[in-house]
Amino acid sequence: MLSFNYSIPTKIIFGPGKIKELATEKLFGKKALIVISSGTSMKKNGYLDQVIELLSKQGIESTVFDKILPNPVKTHVMEGALLARKAKCDFVIGLGGGSSIDSAKSIAVMATNEGDYWDYISGGTGKGLEVPNKPLPIVAITTTAGTGTEADPWTVITKEETNEKIGFGYEETFPRLSIVDPELMLSVPRNLTIYQGFDAFFHAAEGVIANISTPVSDLFALKSIELINKSLPEAAKNGNNLEARTDVALANTLSGLVESTSSCVSEHSMEHALSAYHPNLPHGAGLILLSEAYFSFFSDKAPEQFKKIAKAMGKEEKPENVVKAIHELKVRCQVENMKLADFGIQYDEMEKFAKNAFDTMGGLFNLDRYKLSLEEVIKIYQAAY
Repeated sequence: MLSFNYSIPTKIIFGPGKIKELATEKLFGKKALIVISSGTSMKKNGYLDQVIELLSKQGIESTVFDKILPNPVKTHVMEGALLARKAKCDFVIGLGGGSSIDSAKSIAVMATNEGDYWDYISGGTGKGLEVPNKPLPIVAITTTAGTGTEADPWTVITKEETNEKIGFGYEETFPRLSIVDPELMLSVPRNLTIYQGFDAFFHAAEGVIANISTPVSDLFALKSIELINKSLPEAAKNGNNLEARTDVALANTLSGLVESTSSCVSEHSMEHALSAYHPNLPHGAGLILLSEAYFSFFSDKAPEQFKKIAKAMGKEEKPENVVKAIHELKVRCQVENMKLADFGIQYDEMEKFAKNAFDTMGGLFNLDRYKLSLEEVIKIYQAAY
């Protein structure tokens, strides 16, 4: 019999110009830690200054932590948490893309808890301990459309010294408030727009083929897939097209809702292994590179789910049409010729990646509708090469 639970405690404010509501929305104290990337975009585009000014209208002070990498690392989580404690911050704002918001969630946890972040991680060398104290409240202000982290509790951090890139999250790491303003996404460069859009696509598509999918998660996922297939090429081609940006932003938030009601599957475990060893590989790019080999393998393992995806992408409801449609989307976005070797990945690393995927995020393999062996994972990597 059909059954599911549904609880997403995040308040989401969505739409062009909605960042202005930060000045009037009820927040969570009088001092915020604002977490941003080590890049220049938040400052150069004026987003950081805008957030600081909007907070000040409520009498809220802020401290900035600006060291987050594209593939965020544990060292910066611990450093940011120490700063939050010293500055006596009441809540944490993640401003930027998925890496900044993910880091804000993890920093919020460690700002109120002792020990090492990896004490609370399950998988790899993590100790899997329960988190004793509630994290600081989390606010997500997303300036990209990729991870859906504004609508889910998940955060992905790498332990650098062991090349472990592992997801973590529980009810308390849902953002209390998320602002999704597509106007803040107009400045995202073409390649990042594509990589992030495909990341959202695979969150949704994997959510459909996961063995815990529900009618609710499928509603979110299939609409997300439809919107990305329709508007991602235009958003990449013409970054100032606010309508296309809004479509992709909505698709991204929907994909986060998918992650809150279904799950990723082993494709994400496999990609995390790639970018754990090669942090210059953007997560979305890694998923693009794996996708045709991965979805080709699974097309006959979850035929009914693949038919739904094919239909959402405007194709006849046949499982094999999903891989064709993914390839066509890659062509429309001009990324069909990317190769793993472009990011320094070597063919003889595939066994290492496969073992890492099982060791660090083996749980996602249990959510596949077919149980992959180590040898089959290696073959999928090799086929993607």
